[in-house]
Amino acid sequence: MTAADGFTDVAMLAALLHETEQHHGAYEASAAAHNWWDWYAAYIVARMRGQTPAEASEAAAQYMTRIGSGR
Repeated sequence: MTAADGFTDVAMLAALLHETEQHHGAYEASAAAHNWWDWYAAYIVARMRGQTPAEASEAAAQYMTRIGSGR
């Protein structure tokens, strides 16, 4: 998935949101209270930039640290 793919396909976006929810669960289990939408946004942007799910999870966790939320 790349940014060029865009969100013109509802099924693609739904699949990405589902994937994001699955990966967020592991983060949420070990993180302090945070706004889930911040983590979701960082994860989705990373996936749209071509990162793997594992890389996107790490990018989202790093983003949460930068903004002072979560862990």
